[in-house]
Amino acid sequence: MKYFLAFLCLLEYLLHAFTQNTVPASEFQLEGDYLIGGLFDIHHVSAPVYHDRPEAIDCTSQPFLLPNYRRFQLMRFSVEEINNSTNLLPNVSLGYEIFDHCSDTQSFPGIFKLISDNGLIQPWDEPQKNLSKVSKVIAVVGPFTSTQGLTVAPLFMVDLIPMVSYGSSSSVFSKKFNFPSFLRTVHPNKDTIEVIVNILQQFNWRWVAFLNSYNDFGIDGRELFIKRIEDTEICLAYTKDININTNYHQVFKQIEAQKIHTIIVFAAKSTAEAVIDSAIQLNITNKVWIADDGWSLNTRLPKEKGIKSIGTVLGVSQPVVTIPGFSDFIYSSKSQNHCENAEQERFCNQVCNCSNLSAEDIIAADPSFSFPVYSAVYAIAHALHNTLQCGSGRCNDNITVYPHMVLAHLMKSNFTLLNRSIEFDENGDPKFGSYSIVFWNHSGDAEEVGFYNFHPSFHLYINNSKIQWYTTGEVPTSLCSPECPKGNTKKLNGIHKCCFNCQICPNGTYVNSTEDPYKCINCKETEWSAEGSTSCSLRVVEYIPFTHSGAIVIMVGACTLMGLTLAMSVLFAINYNTPVVRSAGGPMCFLILGCLSLCSLSVFFYFGKPTTSFCILRFLPFLLFYTVCLACFVVRSFQIVCIFKIAAKFPKLHSWWMKYHGQWLVITVAFLTQALLLLIGYSCVPPKPYNETVLYPNKIILGCDINFKATSTSVVLLLSLCSLCFIFSYMGKDLPKNYNEAKAITFCLLLLILTWIIFATEYLFYRGKYILTLNALAILSSLYSFLLWYFLPKCYIIIFQPQNNTQQYFQGLIQTYTKTISQ
Repeated sequence: MKYFLAFLCLLEYLLHAFTQNTVPASEFQLEGDYLIGGLFDIHHVSAPVYHDRPEAIDCTSQPFLLPNYRRFQLMRFSVEEINNSTNLLPNVSLGYEIFDHCSDTQSFPGIFKLISDNGLIQPWDEPQKNLSKVSKVIAVVGPFTSTQGLTVAPLFMVDLIPMVSYGSSSSVFSKKFNFPSFLRTVHPNKDTIEVIVNILQQFNWRWVAFLNSYNDFGIDGRELFIKRIEDTEICLAYTKDININTNYHQVFKQIEAQKIHTIIVFAAKSTAEAVIDSAIQLNITNKVWIADDGWSLNTRLPKEKGIKSIGTVLGVSQPVVTIPGFSDFIYSSKSQNHCENAEQERFCNQVCNCSNLSAEDIIAADPSFSFPVYSAVYAIAHALHNTLQCGSGRCNDNITVYPHMVLAHLMKSNFTLLNRSIEFDENGDPKFGSYSIVFWNHSGDAEEVGFYNFHPSFHLYINNSKIQWYTTGEVPTSLCSPECPKGNTKKLNGIHKCCFNCQICPNGTYVNSTEDPYKCINCKETEWSAEGSTSCSLRVVEYIPFTHSGAIVIMVGACTLMGLTLAMSVLFAINYNTPVVRSAGGPMCFLILGCLSLCSLSVFFYFGKPTTSFCILRFLPFLLFYTVCLACFVVRSFQIVCIFKIAAKFPKLHSWWMKYHGQWLVITVAFLTQALLLLIGYSCVPPKPYNETVLYPNKIILGCDINFKATSTSVVLLLSLCSLCFIFSYMGKDLPKNYNEAKAITFCLLLLILTWIIFATEYLFYRGKYILTLNALAILSSLYSFLLWYFLPKCYIIIFQPQNNTQQYFQGLIQTYTKTISQ
């Protein structure tokens, strides 16, 4: 049906062409050596047109669009300016054939005229054939809308006729496989959406509505917007395909219900006007409106009564570029008589009922897309200039120009126009230009408050001080949920990531709002954090170094102990045959003193950074050799009781003990048993360095991991010996007053038990780094208890009371005690 209607119109044109030798002067046509086609919707079908019989669309009966007429005049001006130039296309004249493309889908007559020769549509053929039939139309400027472009572009793509659109911004035109000869001087929707998203991020507006016109332009914009905000904190709370017949009461009711304060209107001019008019009528207030470049420079809406009440209007617009000479051209053009007569009205879509317009009306119209039209014409002219190999004031007349040749040079465009470098990328999209950020001020003007540059780098700037917010100073907010305090995670409340509850992160965790604001991340073992943290801090690593004052004192104490044991050993060796040395254990004294010295080696391994060997030697010498010491005191206590009590009552047992050296047998068994237990325990689960990270959140206490199950049998053996020793020594508490070895052993054991009770109590309440110092001190105290309270008194007698160190003195004590117990 569409093609049939177009055919009817073409028949009218052909009839006129054969019956008339000349064509009256018209704004839509200009003769020239080469023609540029033009598609401008000076009128636009506002509603679907239905026919009950085949007929062409009468564009003059449709609403007149002044901004589009201004762009139409700008193309005429551009061609005239090029024809008057001596540098560009010298001695070559450009003409044009412009059509009022008033319908998105039904304006085919002008298209068929452009792709035909003298009104006859030619099938594609090899370029070298039918040279006389080569069309003068080398390229087309337009169309304006994306739907128009999608409708007509395939017809031009067949013969690779270049189309340079000044307004079709749908992203589909960047696909060169489908649109090989389509270029544009306006940025694609992707760039417009990028600017809008940057504005949202600049002002932290995350809860937004997106209203788009129900056409290729609007739907493409919505899809790009949804894709662009995927990895951002922006949420699309509401979206709606709209047109002039939409029920806006219901739309705004939904927006109010969801408490959305920022509304993006990505729509054609007429649809956007319907949205804003409805918002004023429905008394919609306190919103931020973001306009795309199609209606941001609207000259009517900013002056509407009640526009201030709807909130603040920001927009993305084409920069307003002053084109020198254009105003003079309009004044000159309107002074000429271009009023179409009845003959001209016979041309399909080449009539403009605009004779009542003044030059001032045209100049004051919406200047959007002016420079894209201007640069589109100049890009074609430069491409033709290069195709004809123009230079030195003339062009090569012998070159037959085909549209695809112009296309090749168009893709390589690189020239300067009004101080702007005009280039296209491999997709035919512009590599030049920028966007202006405008604000509808209270004077009814679209005031420029910022810009967004695409080349050479992306950069957004907005002068916030120029914007008069409806909130009287402060930037409005548009959030589903207020931002969480630092150190809080977002717990989603619904399907949108912008709606959440706040939850503070506990100790040992933090939230990285940049990477994942919905999760508390555990700190590493070497790090810590307080409640509500946004990062972790390194833990303080603590251990007792060898240079610590406490460590030095304890190590000096251990060295002193070894020195004292050596000195006592020498003293006992010199007085070996005296009663005091014999009663202290004789040769057993040297074993005890030696083991005490070896036990003191454990103390040195409690300091410094723990290693596996340090952890083993921290416990092994003490457990092994202190077992020997206790075993010696067990048999020594038993011998004391034997001599004074058992010998008299059980003489055979005493003789057996003496005959088979029972004391050494007990000591050897205890030593071997403990050595075997330690070997088994350390082989199965050896001690190893351990970092204590649980008790202190901000510290790492370096220690040793001891498996208590593996060492429990060794400790039980040690406790058993200690218990036996205490029992036997306690049995000898009533021995002679001056013969106090049993009492000395009992007192040493009491000190030993008290020491470890104190340490165990401290260990229950304190696990800091100084617990190692206390452990070493407990070991040293255990060693000194025997050294000072058992051996030192004997040294005192040897040195200062030699009269008590005689055989007669000791025999007298024994005889006196024996008579006492026999009575």
